[in-house]
Amino acid sequence: MFPRAKSLTMSGRRIAAAWIRHHSVTTDLIENMDKKATWDRFYAENRNRTTTFKNFEWFFGFDAIRDFIMPSLQTKSHGDALLHVLDMGCGTSAIGPCIYRHSHLPVRVTCADISPIAVRQMLEHIQANTIQPHNASSQLEFVELDCMELQTRYVCRSVDLIVDKGTTDALLRSKEGKGKAGLVLKQCLKVLRSSGSLLQFSDEDPDARLLWLETEAQEAGVMSSDVSVQEVGELRGMTYYCYQGGSQRCSRSHPGPVWFVTCPLHWHTHYTLICTV
Repeated sequence: MFPRAKSLTMSGRRIAAAWIRHHSVTTDLIENMDKKATWDRFYAENRNRTTTFKNFEWFFGFDAIRDFIMPSLQTKSHGDALLHVLDMGCGTSAIGPCIYRHSHLPVRVTCADISPIAVRQMLEHIQANTIQPHNASSQLEFVELDCMELQTRYVCRSVDLIVDKGTTDALLRSKEGKGKAGLVLKQCLKVLRSSGSLLQFSDEDPDARLLWLETEAQEAGVMSSDVSVQEVGELRGMTYYCYQGGSQRCSRSHPGPVWFVTCPLHWHTHYTLICTV
């Protein structure tokens, strides 16, 4: 069995097990993790199981990856300017709010998810439980956004850090998601600043994920600079990794047509809560 096939099979079983523990089972769950309806149902059922809201964390929570995220932010200071951080496919995770709460540097944290149900639950939770940021200038927002449409919200070279905790994994495991995962990566690399970083947290083996990252970046007409992998740790018998990279323009004279199209300069209107102090 090829490395990627083995990794996807193991991860598919793990995700299915999580759904069984928390939700009614559907036979096409694994094949449809790239669909909005799948996640609407997931978060609606998860919320209906309890009388009080509780953050749902895929893989692990903030404490497990704090030492990957916060040091990365420290290297990107723009003086008093806000650092733009995107938690892509946030669901009802507390990762984004925790970055907002703990960052010494001023940050604008955008928690984005395709499911309006997840976004609404997070909005209601934050409205009822105010978070005080470490830096008084920091901002926190929750946005309904398809991660395949990042360029409808962000202009080129405008984001300092993108956190991807399981979002790419969900797309790669889906029946129709592999091409979508490649598109998401290309858009991430395009909206990142030249000094920016993409952090992918995944249970996929490095020999498979690194090859995929390099291949997709090259096809897009960019190259991922200083792509690295570190082991996060083991949880429930599964080893997790952090893949970190940035982007820079290729030196070749004829770049690919996808990467160098003009970035749209308009912004979509989203249901958003801005938290400031």
